[in-house]
Amino acid sequence: MPLSRSLSMTSLSGLLPAWEEDELPVEDLLLFEVAWEVTNKVGGIYTVIQTKAKITVDEWGENYYMMGPYFENNFKTQVEGCEPPNPAIRKIFNMESSNCKVHFGRWLIEGSPYVILFDIGSAAWNLDRWKGDLWETCNIGLPYHDREANDSLILGSLIAWFFKEVSCCSAYKPNVIGHFHEWQAGPGLILSRSRKIPMATVFTTHATLLGRYLCAGNADFYNNLDKFNIDKEAGERQIYHRYCLERAAVHCAHVFTTVSQITAVEANHMLHRKADVVTPNGLNVKKFSAMHEFQNLHSTSKARIQEFVRGHFYGHLDFNLEKTLFFFIAGRYEFSNKGADIFLESLSRLNYLLRVHRSDVTVVVFFIMPAQTNNFNVESLKGQAVRKQLWDTAHTVKEKFGKKLYDALLKGQIPDMNSILDRDDFTIMKRAIYATQIIFHPEFLSSTSPLLPMDYEDFVRGCNLGVFPSYYEPWGYTPGECTVMGIPSVTTNLSGFGCFMEEHVSDPAAYGIYIVDRRFRSAEESCNQLTQFMFSFCQQSRRQRIIQRNRTERLSDLLDWRYLGRFYIHARHLALSRAFADKFKMDPMAPPKTEGFRYPRPYSVPPSPSASLHSTPHHSDVEDSDDEPYDEDEEAERDRLNIKAPFVLGASNGGVPHGSILGPLIDLIHASLVTV
Repeated sequence: MPLSRSLSMTSLSGLLPAWEEDELPVEDLLLFEVAWEVTNKVGGIYTVIQTKAKITVDEWGENYYMMGPYFENNFKTQVEGCEPPNPAIRKIFNMESSNCKVHFGRWLIEGSPYVILFDIGSAAWNLDRWKGDLWETCNIGLPYHDREANDSLILGSLIAWFFKEVSCCSAYKPNVIGHFHEWQAGPGLILSRSRKIPMATVFTTHATLLGRYLCAGNADFYNNLDKFNIDKEAGERQIYHRYCLERAAVHCAHVFTTVSQITAVEANHMLHRKADVVTPNGLNVKKFSAMHEFQNLHSTSKARIQEFVRGHFYGHLDFNLEKTLFFFIAGRYEFSNKGADIFLESLSRLNYLLRVHRSDVTVVVFFIMPAQTNNFNVESLKGQAVRKQLWDTAHTVKEKFGKKLYDALLKGQIPDMNSILDRDDFTIMKRAIYATQIIFHPEFLSSTSPLLPMDYEDFVRGCNLGVFPSYYEPWGYTPGECTVMGIPSVTTNLSGFGCFMEEHVSDPAAYGIYIVDRRFRSAEESCNQLTQFMFSFCQQSRRQRIIQRNRTERLSDLLDWRYLGRFYIHARHLALSRAFADKFKMDPMAPPKTEGFRYPRPYSVPPSPSASLHSTPHHSDVEDSDDEPYDEDEEAERDRLNIKAPFVLGASNGGVPHGSILGPLIDLIHASLVTV
């Protein structure tokens, strides 16, 4: 299959200008992407590699392969087995090898990339020998009880063997790029480099091991980045060997990347190497054919959430649902890391402000955080059952009422409203009101749930604001998902998503991206800022919220892999120029291709942020008010013309720091960075 190595941005419908990457000068390239989560969903890396597969396949065709561990159930349900199309790889599969069983096929996701999966169990008998090889290579020892680290070493050893066979057995000697994700894939990179296999290598960290552990332990992490005794902290948490694998992989790679600027700062202190390129996480953004269709989807999903609220607050529904806003937080059940603590405190303060200002707005908040449960709350189930029974009863009585009214009108009579409903009708309605008990099987946030029968995506679309005030969030897919659905969100400048938006958007709040400062402000100040963001949002009229959703959705192109894929392309080009300097040239003084575009402040937003808000919360909620002239298409066109000049998002220095504690391997790698 002919390869197309140019990626055009002209098909994007938003504000982003066209961009094309220079084509690579040779055709004999193979790209291998290695991750523990290939066909194996564990965490966020699965989402990254799965959503990115389509644009990578479009660029590389049949010369792109993913590599990871083999799990029988995953292979049966997600992979279609087939023969390798590449003769060199097919020859390796046909070899009689005692190392392990290797499986090949197409991953049944968008793009259908080829996958090479290694059966770790079939090669476990080699573990002791490979532990010895690792120790002799870089003085890293693995304890017998850490199964995850041992499995990563087995996988890495098999991958290094595979790359060795590719480089030796191929007749046309392809130039190989190996892209490794996270520390579990690190041993494969370390062993490949120590054995001087001719290949270009990229290592991406999505979150440093020690950083995640320290933040989970409530450490004042970002104010003490330069003060931690890294070896001591890793040793006390019994992850020193994992940390060593991670750091060795970082230093061995030709190119080191992180998923965000804030993670790059963290990695510089935790792993002692500056990131060469920042590779932000993207999504597959699918535009709807009808203009602003996402607004209609919001209304539909919001109505379903309102039905849930009617049941949940059955008997206590003393507020107007038409003036009720739905906020939510979602993610792992990490109370402090995800900012649930500051969110709860801010909600208390928001409640006070709404009462003081006598606001008629009600806020209903959802915490979507999977945790251990025994069953559904009985009162919640009862409320939903009663709501449904009341709805069914109302429809039954309505049918009888309508028939009697129709019969009376046919006779030319005006019916007596006191007699049109008989005693049986009143009895049915009273029984519905007094109903109390029911039991359902527990399930949550799925279309079959007895409580809230909605999938997560539909639920997000129905909410008004997503609130994610995270303290530790290397990227943050939840606010990104809100953005592509046209739902405003709150994030922080300690999340990769928040940093990315600050760099790309002149006035994020005008586009519905509220960024809480949790890096340079105290917890008290951050809490007050979050409270003010939410209170200002509550003050907006319905029309202002609709306008803001239009602007939020306009940023979705910025998060599309068709745009963000350029950063991975640049990282691969940089790795090739360092590994094969004679074939791939890159001017070290030239600015990197990973240049972005800065969105201007929306054209229709007044110079003062407060000017677009009413002076009192008791404002009109009429959508067709002319107090804010606005045309979405006109504003988008004017903003497109005002996009700021490109800026450099990631550094591309070629130096690799010295002084590693990991033994003789690092010096060996430093000496061969360009000569391999």
